[in-house]
Amino acid sequence: MRKKVLWAPAALFLLAGCGHQPQAGAVGHASAHASASPVPPPVAWTGLAAIDPCALLSPQDRSTAGVSVLGKPKDIAGARACDWTVPGTFGVTVTLSATDGLADLEVAKKTATRTKVGAHPALQVVDKKAADGTCAVLLGVGDAASVQIDVSNSGFSDTPLACRRAGTVAALVEPKLP
Repeated sequence: MRKKVLWAPAALFLLAGCGHQPQAGAVGHASAHASASPVPPPVAWTGLAAIDPCALLSPQDRSTAGVSVLGKPKDIAGARACDWTVPGTFGVTVTLSATDGLADLEVAKKTATRTKVGAHPALQVVDKKAADGTCAVLLGVGDAASVQIDVSNSGFSDTPLACRRAGTVAALVEPKLP
């Protein structure tokens, strides 16, 4: 079953919060005659779980992308996201999906163009006929995760500009992904 793209920057809700639990450790000792069970090493792959979507754009990155505001955490259909809205200009939302890879996302073929951003496979999603000032870049992170960058221009016009903005943000975010 294919899942729908979370591409809905206008329908955002405030993220309730994420907790981080410290890793539990065992305390004990071993004598010369007894051996302790080996403790498995920490898992190297944390996927997107360890990433704060609002931390993906540093102050310098925001300046490069033309974003003059701080991001606000959001929850979009159960996925963690961050939204930056520049009043009267445009908004950008970065959404992290730890469960849906590019192949799992339902995207109309006529709106998607395969591409690559840095080391990650990507799709640029834009409905050129609608010319509604929106564009998205979806980055694949392994087979089962993705990062979605959505841009909506104020006034819902200038789709090519929205795609340039989405591409700029994707290029800034991509090096920080696993």
